[in-house]
Amino acid sequence: MSRVIERLDALYALGDKIGYSAQEDEAHRIARAWMEEAGLAVEVDDAGNLLGGSGTGDDVWTGSHLDSVPGGGKFDGMLGVVAGLEAVQRAERGSVVVFRDEERGCAGSRARVASGLLPRRYVELHIEQGPVLLGADAPLAVVTAITGIARGELVTHGRAGHAGTVPMAGRADALVDAAELVLRIRDTARAIDGAVATVGRIEVEPGALNVIPDRVAVSIDARAPDAARFARLIDALGLEPTYRVEPVAMAEPVQAALRGAIEARGLPVVELASGAGHDAGILAAGGVESGMLFVRSQNGGVSHHADELTTDEDVDLAVDVLADALTRI
Repeated sequence: MSRVIERLDALYALGDKIGYSAQEDEAHRIARAWMEEAGLAVEVDDAGNLLGGSGTGDDVWTGSHLDSVPGGGKFDGMLGVVAGLEAVQRAERGSVVVFRDEERGCAGSRARVASGLLPRRYVELHIEQGPVLLGADAPLAVVTAITGIARGELVTHGRAGHAGTVPMAGRADALVDAAELVLRIRDTARAIDGAVATVGRIEVEPGALNVIPDRVAVSIDARAPDAARFARLIDALGLEPTYRVEPVAMAEPVQAALRGAIEARGLPVVELASGAGHDAGILAAGGVESGMLFVRSQNGGVSHHADELTTDEDVDLAVDVLADALTRI
């Protein structure tokens, strides 16, 4: 078993590591000990972010986060930290960063951007959290952009009435209209390449078993990988977002370093946009030239779940490519 896998097992054994919890604190204590063992110069900022510098090329950072969602797996976030440390040791170049509380809104990386104490470039290794690489039989991908996210709700209105006495022909059922709306949301996203839209919650009023619904609120999570498609998606949905984060492109110099490291190993270069948010997106929006390397997920690409899995062989390959990329950036 490799040192990376052993360390992932040790962190996973801590259980759920919600941001700024005692478990996340302990994970940071363990990571700090590994950094010191590797001879890195360690610092902790006011937000609790952990940074270990090699002393060479310290304007290039790699890393991720150690916090998790309840019931999460052992690769999301943690792989980027442990593999990042291994890559810095192999390359003898760069710094490893561990951001706090990524899962609840990237609190640590946002605080670091606000402080202005940033690297020139940042590269983050992460599991794909999806099935694309598995379906393509490819172990790695270069991330081209991090998707924009818009959230809000659309509402349908009807007329309440007794479930047993109002004839079907005379009903104004808000839930039936909402069902048609959900299908329209699906079809709208399908018509825009790379876009996705999800209805995760429906609130029905008055919500009684024997009353025809007169109001239904449909939640929407809409995402697209670039500004043009993102704006088109929001407009086509007729959504007025209550939460909106714009897409952000990954920097070409970092993408080029990753592509070069992959090509040097005779592997195909797969390019993907990330459908999930990451600390890399926060740093990129803050002016840091950022990039990401995805490693293939198994078990259908499941993530934020105990079944989350990446093979030892893919992990070793990803660390090797990341180390090479650190020398190229």
